[in-house]
Amino acid sequence: MTTTPVHDLAPKQAYELLQKNPRAVLIDVRSSMEFLFVGHPKGAIHVPWIDEPDWKINPHFASQVRQVMLGGISAHEGQSSAPVVLICRSGKRSLEAGELLIKEGFADIYHITEGFEGELDETHHRSTQGGWRFHGLPWEQC
Repeated sequence: MTTTPVHDLAPKQAYELLQKNPRAVLIDVRSSMEFLFVGHPKGAIHVPWIDEPDWKINPHFASQVRQVMLGGISAHEGQSSAPVVLICRSGKRSLEAGELLIKEGFADIYHITEGFEGELDETHHRSTQGGWRFHGLPWEQC
């Protein structure tokens, strides 16, 4: 059995996909603290991959994503499954989370390669070289 890989998207590509496909869902997999205090893309749904206080992988992640999708994840003849777009800080956790979703039977999974804040620059700052915020895409902070 061949599994479909997690598809890579740059932030602007992800935003475009989300605008063009109203069935697509953006899920932020960062910790609760990151989601609330660092900010998050407007319209993102929070389902943490790893969260406080234990900082362990969420054993209910796939079922929580299924709940978010409300049945839209299953593919029917002539209709593809709803796309799931994952975002984290820099693109690493979202890829891991996407790989799990593929193993759990999800089909149309994307992850944002630069994440919300991008990689660290030479002065150890984020959001200066890449990421959702760097590209000026809509975001909010609680």
